[in-house]
Amino acid sequence: MKGKQERSTIEQPQILKLVENVEKVVVGKRREIELSLIAILSGGHVLLEDVPGVGKTMMVRAIARSLGADFKRIQFTPDLLPSDVTGVSVFNQKTMEFQFRPGPVMTNIVLADEINRTSPKTQAALLEALEEGSVTTDGETRELQQPFFVMATQNPIEYGGTYPLPEAQLDRFLFKFQIGYPTKSEELEVLNRVEKQHPIETLQSVMELETLLSMQEEVKKVYVQKNVKEYIISIVNATRHHHSVYLGASPRASIALMKAGQAFAYIQNRDYVIPDDIKYLAPFTLRHRIMLSSDAKLSDTTTERIVKDVIDQVRIPAGSEQAQ
Repeated sequence: MKGKQERSTIEQPQILKLVENVEKVVVGKRREIELSLIAILSGGHVLLEDVPGVGKTMMVRAIARSLGADFKRIQFTPDLLPSDVTGVSVFNQKTMEFQFRPGPVMTNIVLADEINRTSPKTQAALLEALEEGSVTTDGETRELQQPFFVMATQNPIEYGGTYPLPEAQLDRFLFKFQIGYPTKSEELEVLNRVEKQHPIETLQSVMELETLLSMQEEVKKVYVQKNVKEYIISIVNATRHHHSVYLGASPRASIALMKAGQAFAYIQNRDYVIPDDIKYLAPFTLRHRIMLSSDAKLSDTTTERIVKDVIDQVRIPAGSEQAQ
């Protein structure tokens, strides 16, 4: 998105400590770090669409190190096979049996780098992992490690030889956002930090995975008032009737927006969701779930503008500032 929205105040002490630890590596991107952690807390995944070299890989590596989580990077290329992602069974001549060799997706945190450079068949290998938290190979379903988080990246500039993600796969990502270029002062700080040694090399864990798993359970208990649920539905439903939209957001978008709202409320030490949480998160949750009409594509209309129009038009429910 072009214009940065106002950042929220993180009041959950452990989450704030985690964010500050990641900021030792990633300069000036608190909002993006926060959104990534919201996705992890709510069991979702993130699609980053940005130019090379702005810190996408460093951010996800820093998050993994801060959590002490297993991390794998998959470089998506045109010749990558589904088994290169999920794993493959190999015949062991000593035991005369097939043995499963896990693919890189079977870890805690995965960086799916340049996901739009591989074939739709290989892209689809991620679908089950993103939605079900499992992979099926040779007819056997294997559960993935928990927590499980995928951050996928794609370059919005170079489209030659790429395969745009289908709507079904885009819908599996909780958020889609950009990191963007740093300011001049932030870029100077980056140079100062990496002059002698990259800070990622000395970054230490500040949270155990068991603590994160416990937090994910606590997020599910955050209260969502009926009025707030109706507000979510009204926003999502309005995308389906906008004059510039060919295909609006699905019910999965409503679920995603509610779960993201729960995680957002949690990091602010609230046990209930308010409409402002939904307003803040809606652009990141809905922009990639909307298909523009043919006329809209020919104009300068964007999905970001449509989401803004919808938020401006949908009435905020009364009496939903606190749980009742």
